[in-house]
Amino acid sequence: MERAVITVTGKDRTGIVAKIANALAKSDVNILDIRQSIMDDLFTMIMLVDISKSKKDFEALGQELENIGEEIGVKVIIQHEDIFKYMHRI
Repeated sequence: MERAVITVTGKDRTGIVAKIANALAKSDVNILDIRQSIMDDLFTMIMLVDISKSKKDFEALGQELENIGEEIGVKVIIQHEDIFKYMHRI
């Protein structure tokens, strides 16, 4: 299994989860875990996903998610799990 971490932040609005989840499903990316929070009008979401069966390479998937984020007014970042863990170690 090849896993990645996706973070989404921005102003809350209808359809954020649906847009991101739909794009992942179309690329055969499986959502393993998802957490989201809304504070006032600030939306935050973190997802752990399995990208091992993705129809797109990592860079293309990242660009697509970034484009969707721009379209709906949120910031979307995808990182390989190992890089995410390395950057956030104590």
